[in-house]
Amino acid sequence: MTEHAPLIIDIAGTALTPADRKRLAHPLVGGMILFARNWQDRAQLLALTAEIKSVREDLLICVDHEGGRVQRFRTDGFTHLPPMRAFGQMWLDDGQGASSEKRTGSGASSEKRTGSGASSEKRTGSGALNAMDAATAAGYVLGSELRACGVDFSFTPVLDLDWGESGVIGDRAFHSDARVVAALAKSLMHGLLQAGMANCGKHFPGHGFVTADSHTDIPVDRRGLTAILADDAAPYPWLASVLTSVMPAHVIYSKVDKRPAGFSAKWLQEILRGRLRFDGAIFSDDLSMEAARRLGGQTLDFTQAATEALNAGCDLALLCNQSLGDGAAVDAWLDGARRGPVDAQRRQRGPPPGVAARNPAAELGRTDAAARLPQRAGPPALSAAAVLRSAF
Repeated sequence: MTEHAPLIIDIAGTALTPADRKRLAHPLVGGMILFARNWQDRAQLLALTAEIKSVREDLLICVDHEGGRVQRFRTDGFTHLPPMRAFGQMWLDDGQGASSEKRTGSGASSEKRTGSGASSEKRTGSGALNAMDAATAAGYVLGSELRACGVDFSFTPVLDLDWGESGVIGDRAFHSDARVVAALAKSLMHGLLQAGMANCGKHFPGHGFVTADSHTDIPVDRRGLTAILADDAAPYPWLASVLTSVMPAHVIYSKVDKRPAGFSAKWLQEILRGRLRFDGAIFSDDLSMEAARRLGGQTLDFTQAATEALNAGCDLALLCNQSLGDGAAVDAWLDGARRGPVDAQRRQRGPPPGVAARNPAAELGRTDAAARLPQRAGPPALSAAAVLRSAF
């Protein structure tokens, strides 16, 4: 049995230093997250991921690699993936525009009389099918390109709704309709699975309604629970059978709980686990974000923030960009976690129910399920890339 190791850290450069190796070997570290600063080219990234695995094979190597403006690796053969909004726009091109107007004249009547039918590209609903196909291709390309370089996991897809209010979400969201978001996200997750990669729905229960950016502010959503569950959180129960992990928002939903969702047992245990029946792993969002540094009018240090997140129901706590410089903040976090309540929680609670007795980070890096999928004929990554090129 692999012991639960709940902390996810980062490194500053393109190769491991002795200090990085020591931190990654820490018994509370379950993985690390990569950024653009850790990238030079594919050969370098492959060498780095192999070096990380040489420290501990069970470390989860993850990255924020969604497409659009959130894509860490963009050169040396990595496909430039579109923002998720592009798939939502493709969904809307469903034969109700100019192409369908042409069918209202004599040509359409003639087609109906002769039984020839309209082409599949012009049938109502074809936009939705094309968008789902393209989203599956995007998931496959995303996952296969990362896997080829030794990266286990990406924090994707975004399940937030595009209310037109949030600059930090914006075109990262598929659509404003939760049904469209769920369908396209499921398609993208199917592509990820074909590539051997798990998924992460974010930011529960929804970040798209608020204007403030949780990286620099403390957003507050003043809607009630009924409205949130009916709209922003609706994709989560619809996707419960395929979601492998979830990341909560650093947003306060003031009519539900005074705590941000990522620090809220009501949101994570009562609603997400209990009411919505999610049984996978829960990642905290980055604990260095402004909205994660303040709770009840008090400023939290990183160890306190991790403790609050784990107490609330997170299984894995993420701390980003603190390895820069001498990395003293990471060392203090690990030391505080080892001496304090984080280590006690690891021993007492163990891993989350959805990953049985295993380290949840290590579990998310496994490829067994995807390896059992039937293999496509031909070069699948190239085929998926061709679908994307034809779509955009």
